[in-house]
Amino acid sequence: MKTLFLVSSASAAAIMLCAADSPPLPTATAPTKAAAVASGNGVPAVAASAVRSGHARRIHRSAPPAVRHVAAANLAATLQPEPQGFINAVQVYPFIEGTIYAVYTAPERVTDIALQPGEVLGAVAAGDTVRWVIGDTASGTGSDKRTHVLVKPFAAGLSTNLIITTDRRSYHLTLASTAKTAMAALSWVYPADQLIALRKATEQAQAVAPVAEGLALDQLHFNYTLSGDQPAWRPLRAFDDGRQTYIEFPATLAVGEAPPLFLVDGKGVAQLVNYRLRGHFYVVDRIFDAAELRLGTKHQDIVRITRAAGNVTHRRGA
Repeated sequence: MKTLFLVSSASAAAIMLCAADSPPLPTATAPTKAAAVASGNGVPAVAASAVRSGHARRIHRSAPPAVRHVAAANLAATLQPEPQGFINAVQVYPFIEGTIYAVYTAPERVTDIALQPGEVLGAVAAGDTVRWVIGDTASGTGSDKRTHVLVKPFAAGLSTNLIITTDRRSYHLTLASTAKTAMAALSWVYPADQLIALRKATEQAQAVAPVAEGLALDQLHFNYTLSGDQPAWRPLRAFDDGRQTYIEFPATLAVGEAPPLFLVDGKGVAQLVNYRLRGHFYVVDRIFDAAELRLGTKHQDIVRITRAAGNVTHRRGA
């Protein structure tokens, strides 16, 4: 008989038809017309049943509790394709760690499992490598290079699992074959990566944002003195605009522990004051005569900020 082999290489995957002597493949019973009726989520009922039986293996109530728990957990963790998840013929799943993704295939059809652009394939392992053809190829170049894992069953009514490991994550999939219906392709969106990118963009925007809007240099008062210890976070200067006080720190403040700010009254009593961190500035919504930055437990570094009498106005750097 003729057997189809999928040969993968680092650059491309080639499909070639060759004659080979091989043991006969198990025959799958053709599903009845009633069994082929689509299930509630648009997946043929016979294929959905194959996925469920692949997880549960028709676990009987007499099976050990641990076995039933594993089967129930696998079934609950399986994400099925939904109509709203398709972009044209591509099912787009949200990637969630620990989720099992259902993939529906058919004989004589190749299903494309597309990984994230730039993701480097590590290994591909399947439970059944006799009745499934599995290979990989790539598209694009450079940072847009994308790995594709290609799967095809030899017959309908089969089920197995597939694990794909990369330099970024692990994918867990369950494969089921129908007589004719197959997913052309599937890929993922990555909410965690999108959140990290959003946070990075926000941090970059905050880093270049002005400390305050509408500050006039001739209204800034730099009549503040610094005294006390010399920690790495010691402020460079302090000034106010008549409404708010600004304390400027070295840029290294972002990579270290930030000291809390205490206001000190005429009796020497200190109390915490509210302030906002904007870049490497503390912004305090008031004017104070004396304050202290304190950090440490056994050995506490203290830097005192004192406002001189009178509203002395200086241009920065004067």
